[in-house]
Amino acid sequence: MIKRNKLFGNQTRVTFCLPRDTPPGTVSVVGCFNGWEPGRHELVARRDGTRTVTLKLAPGEYRFRYLATGGVWLDDDSADQVDDRGSLLLL
Repeated sequence: MIKRNKLFGNQTRVTFCLPRDTPPGTVSVVGCFNGWEPGRHELVARRDGTRTVTLKLAPGEYRFRYLATGGVWLDDDSADQVDDRGSLLLL
């Protein structure tokens, strides 16, 4: 799930959210906003049973995917578009 909140100026706060145990293990959000670098934006467990990470992004198009333990790649059905290149976020 993706949550978006407009900030002052042209920035948007984007929160990437997954259930705490699905998929199991460590999960990072990787995409064009972080050079597709695993571990740079790792989702953190919250008390409400979810894992999240929040980024501030400027307007634009962003490709991303989740990378879980064991090299498992996941897309986000709540993205603006999902295709063979992953998830697309339009801000």
